[in-house]
Amino acid sequence: MNTEEIKNLIEVGLPESEVTVEGDGNHFVVKVVSDTFEGLPVLKQHRLVYSTLGQRVGGEIHALSIQTYTKGSWEKVKNLQIR
Repeated sequence: MNTEEIKNLIEVGLPESEVTVEGDGNHFVVKVVSDTFEGLPVLKQHRLVYSTLGQRVGGEIHALSIQTYTKGSWEKVKNLQIR
């Protein structure tokens, strides 16, 4: 499984999300920005991302780090990084 395949699966499962994926073929870091996460605890946000990948986590994907943001919270993070 490669980064583009993971990105596509998440984008299909969470339409209108912004997804970036970095990884080496076994270990991946995923950043997902979506207003679907609005009002949800982080655990539920991560479960939504995991659900888009199905059985691949623990199989083709050996390790996955997930960062989730709403569009508003992502803007705040970006502004802090710029300063």
